Amino acid sequence: MPIVVNLDVMLEKRNMRSNELAEIIGITTANLSILKTGKAKAIRFSTLEAICEALDCQPSDILEYTKD
Repeated sequence: MPIVVNLDVMLEKRNMRSNELAEIIGITTANLSILKTGKAKAIRFSTLEAICEALDCQPSDILEYTKD
């Protein structure tokens, strides 16, 4: 998949655990895990906004495009 999700990298940089982020942004840890592993087919802009606000980052810090 040409879109790489670097959510685990940002969590590490912010010293935050997945379950803590899930609680802050109001989604289940299961759904956050799907995002982290890159298995999600889509992400709502409101969820992306909440993640960026919680981690004090930009969408480009989380999502990266790479050629196959």
